[in-house]
Amino acid sequence: MILAEAVNQLAYDPGVSPAEGGLPGLSVLKQVVSSINLFAVIATVGALCVAGIVWAWGHHTGSHGAEAKGKQGALVAAGVALLLGAANGLVSFFSTLGTQVK
Repeated sequence: MILAEAVNQLAYDPGVSPAEGGLPGLSVLKQVVSSINLFAVIATVGALCVAGIVWAWGHHTGSHGAEAKGKQGALVAAGVALLLGAANGLVSFFSTLGTQVK
């Protein structure tokens, strides 16, 4: 009987869904997150520049380790830029996908 009660509790629907306007300061929170995203994009541009410099320096000096780290840094910076740019779309996609789970 205890197992059946646990399964029954798992099936409970709390009826909670995102609603705008429920808490004060939502616009401020959106501005803060947007500003953090902007700073992250600017930092990513800086990281890409540094990785490019390390890649070029490693190539011209014959340091294969530095060249590999520069390439790795450029790929990581490109991946971060992709994630930062796609953040809204990814969250929206998975949030919509999550609402379809029954």
